[in-house]
Amino acid sequence: MRRVVLMVALALALPTAALADSILHYTNSSGTISASDSGLSLTSTLVSVQTFPGGPLTIGDLGTLSITAGAFTPSSPGGDVSGSGVFGPGTLTLTGTGGGVLFSGTFSQATWTKTDLTLGGLTEYDLKITLNDGRGSTAQVTFFSTSDFTGQGVVAEGSTFVVVPEPGTMGLLGTGLVGIAGLVRRKLKV
Repeated sequence: MRRVVLMVALALALPTAALADSILHYTNSSGTISASDSGLSLTSTLVSVQTFPGGPLTIGDLGTLSITAGAFTPSSPGGDVSGSGVFGPGTLTLTGTGGGVLFSGTFSQATWTKTDLTLGGLTEYDLKITLNDGRGSTAQVTFFSTSDFTGQGVVAEGSTFVVVPEPGTMGLLGTGLVGIAGLVRRKLKV
């Protein structure tokens, strides 16, 4: 009887433990961005990754960040991508140097903002994305243009925060479920 009570308590505790997540912070630099009224395409090099907060930092050519988004809706009537607005639904994909997908997520919109900041004659634009499924925080990519954006540009820098489940917790959940199934099977045989 004590074993049954222990197994029930374990079964109730495991789903709570499975909610534990890690946050990975990817930094990207350089790359290209193309945008028009019909959509956006961005590719940039991943240069570092760190577990947040304060985990070990890995630096180097770690892969690529790719973002594609749907049609552009300007903030002001008659506007275009040289101003601010919103791009339609799209995807954000992180790919490792070996070609394997590290993370892939979708979003319903991407906010495109022309800032008032100018640095050495360059105009700053920000692209901010919040992923739909809650597995990603916010991806922010910033780049500069020598004048108003004309459809092509160079990525200066960006950050992508990704929420991933801890593999150890998921293994513990699986082991607990197998144990409960074995206990139930044993009781049914008796």
